[in-house]
Amino acid sequence: QDDTKTLIKTIVTRINDISHTQSVSSKQRVTGLDFIPGLHPLLSLSKMDQTLAIYQQILASLPSRNVIQISSDLENLRDLLHLLAASKSCPLPQVRALESLESLGVVLEASLYSTEVVALSRLQGSLQDMLRQLDLSPGC
Repeated sequence: QDDTKTLIKTIVTRINDISHTQSVSSKQRVTGLDFIPGLHPLLSLSKMDQTLAIYQQILASLPSRNVIQISSDLENLRDLLHLLAASKSCPLPQVRALESLESLGVVLEASLYSTEVVALSRLQGSLQDMLRQLDLSPGC
């Protein structure tokens, strides 16, 4: 659990280091970006994994070099969540590709910069939620 928290803090710091992510609020509505997860106050381990999988798919489709390390960190974070879930005897379901991301290509063509900024900003908020939730020992 400590490793998971440390990695979350590292990813949040990496997002902070990308200067242009500060220019958009995570609550800001950007047309066409509704598929990017917002904040969920109560997160189970499986919901955390599902949320991270969505962000991983989004980041993988962005051409920006800024997100390569963060995407790799998300993969490691998901592995840690799976270990944490296994230690609590919670099998996490396999996350399959999301249909809502099929429209991602169209959105990316229209607003690549906005997609990156909003995705990173919301990811940061979600990670901070996960950090708080891990302190409360989340269920499956």
